[in-house]
Amino acid sequence: MVASLESQLLFVNPIFTAKSSHSKTPLHVHSHIFNLPKFPTKNPALVFTLNSSSSSSITTPRCVAAPSPPPNSEHDSNSVAITNVTPDRTRDRRKIVRVAWEKLVRWSRSWRSKAKTDVLERTKKVVVLGGGSFGTAMAAHVANKKNQLEVYLLVRDPLVCQSINETHCNCRYFPDHKLPDNVIATTDAKAALLGADYCLHAVPVQFSSSFLEGIADYVDPGLPFISLSKGLELNTLRMMSQIIPRALNNPRQPFIALSGPSFALELMNKLPTAMVVASKDKKLANAVQQLLASSHLRISTSSDVTGVEIAGALKNVLAIAAGIVDGMNLGNNSMAALVAQGCSEIRWLATKMGAKPTTITGLSGTGDIMLTCFVNLSRNRTVGVRLGSGEKLDDILSSMNQVAEGVSTAGAVIALAQKYNVKMPVLTAVARIMDNELTPKKAVLELMSLPQVEEV
Repeated sequence: MVASLESQLLFVNPIFTAKSSHSKTPLHVHSHIFNLPKFPTKNPALVFTLNSSSSSSITTPRCVAAPSPPPNSEHDSNSVAITNVTPDRTRDRRKIVRVAWEKLVRWSRSWRSKAKTDVLERTKKVVVLGGGSFGTAMAAHVANKKNQLEVYLLVRDPLVCQSINETHCNCRYFPDHKLPDNVIATTDAKAALLGADYCLHAVPVQFSSSFLEGIADYVDPGLPFISLSKGLELNTLRMMSQIIPRALNNPRQPFIALSGPSFALELMNKLPTAMVVASKDKKLANAVQQLLASSHLRISTSSDVTGVEIAGALKNVLAIAAGIVDGMNLGNNSMAALVAQGCSEIRWLATKMGAKPTTITGLSGTGDIMLTCFVNLSRNRTVGVRLGSGEKLDDILSSMNQVAEGVSTAGAVIALAQKYNVKMPVLTAVARIMDNELTPKKAVLELMSLPQVEEV
């Protein structure tokens, strides 16, 4: 009798009286099955009425929702409220959910029981290049997985090196966190790289080429490089997957990109985190997954190196834009609109470069974008907030002790957009602001004045 998107069957018995448009003509209903719509549990009452026209003998039944009567209230004698009609359905739904969850848990336990651990068992030494916050956090994470594992952290600052080796803490980035005893800091690249099984590269993108060229003689040609750096080289527009082999003069240097929503501080605190390793070599990606995965760090694998890298680079630029919106107090509506537009721009460029759309909407794309754009721990977002509040870019950068990759990446992004013929208004506006050629306020006015076209 009643059409609905999600309905349930109600068997009405025994006889009840429903309200008719003719007040003197009660309608008796015997043992009927009604197809009723699902209503919120806070308002479960339904009232059945029959409407008829004085000029017609045909009566049209209908079902409407009505609020539950208050306690002790009197009911209309010509109508009936039907309540509490779904206990069986509720029990069935809960059973379905319980069974589904139990299947998921059994599958997970079965998978874990078959998971290989030979990579970690065979690994004797890991080197981390760069003693910044994320490099330090990853060094601590890997070291915690195996006490016998040597984890060398190559740093530039002798004071940081001394702090790590003597007090087991990075005095510059994590003075309140104790590092595992098997983390060893050094300023000697040769000693750090000698005999390493894996190398985690955490040097900022703009300094990577010169740094790697300086240590190339100590790098084994078969040493897998796991890149933690996100960004594009400003002058060449290269990603890390292109920078590392070129700087080491070895086009066959094994490469893996590690990306995803991850703040160093939360990794240090062992909070649940999920990331992605991407490599064209599936066996290598699986090996690195084994090396890094733990009870608080989930590692997924991907073959889409371009998608993972370009999303990781462009999200930093978008985070600056999100920070500007916040710094200017433009509200939540504008923040949502800006980030949505920025996500589309990243997808447009990435897919033109050969990335998979699913990568951009996944953990290393949308996941990383959400974290970097909306959370105050983000360095790039902080730059944007301060710009939106009226501070000068040079003053902001001089006061920071860490690199905000989005500042230098912005110009490279726009050059790529021109190369691939992609319109990127939000990210282009950020690049113009970085070049001091556009104020945040003027940028907002220009973006709001753009043609209103069909969404793609």
